[in-house]
Amino acid sequence: MDRDEEQLLRRRVYGADHDQPGPRPDRHYVELVGGPLDGLLLDITGWTQTELDTGVALSTELGQFGAGGRAMYDPRPGERDRFDWTGDTP
Repeated sequence: MDRDEEQLLRRRVYGADHDQPGPRPDRHYVELVGGPLDGLLLDITGWTQTELDTGVALSTELGQFGAGGRAMYDPRPGERDRFDWTGDTP
C-alpha cells in the first residue's frame, strides 16, 4: 500500500456508521471540497455517469440553513475524484 492509499483509508465517509467511519477498499469515493462537508469522502459506488455528472445535495446540520438544510456539491471538471461545494439550500 502506498502513502496516498494509506491517507485515503484514514478519511471519514459522509453518512458512514460512527463505529466504522473510514472508507472500505471495495468501494469508490470522491472527496468533498469546500463548504460544511469539506474533506469528507462520498461513496459513489454504483452511481451512473448521469448521477456523477449531475452532482448531489447532501443533508447536513452544518450548513447555512442548519437542521434540514443541504450542502450542494458538483463534480470538478477534469478531476473525477473531487466534488466542489456550490452552496447551501434549505
